[in-house]
Amino acid sequence: MSKAVEALSARIQARFSDHVVTHIAFDELTVEVPAEQLLSVGLALRDEEAFSFEELLDVCGVDLLTYGEAEWDTVSASCSGFSRAVGTPHKVKTLPQDERRFAVIYHLLSVTNNQRVRLKVMLDEAHLIIDSVAGLWASADWYEREAFDLFGIMFKGHPDLRRLLTDYGFIGHPFRKDFPLQGNVEMRYDAEKRRVVYEPVSIEPRTLVPRVIRAEQPIKPVTEGGG
Repeated sequence: MSKAVEALSARIQARFSDHVVTHIAFDELTVEVPAEQLLSVGLALRDEEAFSFEELLDVCGVDLLTYGEAEWDTVSASCSGFSRAVGTPHKVKTLPQDERRFAVIYHLLSVTNNQRVRLKVMLDEAHLIIDSVAGLWASADWYEREAFDLFGIMFKGHPDLRRLLTDYGFIGHPFRKDFPLQGNVEMRYDAEKRRVVYEPVSIEPRTLVPRVIRAEQPIKPVTEGGG
């Protein structure tokens, strides 16, 4: 762990006292900020000389609904992607009812001090509203629109909070972990109506199970002559 990251963490903790909680992992500093303190903390991090985080690199949403769960019970294969094996689903961890499901993450850069910091704001599923930081960092404009579109997080005070990636009339928010993989509606061009129409999705959900070559079943080498 670098001394610069430790020093930055100490300065932030001293400046904002009980308003924030700092964590250091993999030599990166994460600062958890209450939603109601986001703008005041962000303004201080941007303008005060000790911090000078003048650039916002990214804003994204996070859905922790199935955090810690695994789909497949295997020995060596990963639990995601095409390397997963066939097994019996098992429960590792479920999100407790009192824990907040969503988070908004902000990545800040100080060009002046050559430092980075990550802000983390947790949100309740029943109240997905947070202040927009577009007034502090102009780059937040489209990032917040993306998080609104994909997660349904509302950014209060945003100058133009519209969907950014999904189609007009799209229903739902695709990056929520309870959103169906096949979607809710599909669209097609209707020649008689001469326009695009939306209909309930006709795709049947199915699970693709890729073939996994295991170590106990080695592939026999091919010899000359096809033997």
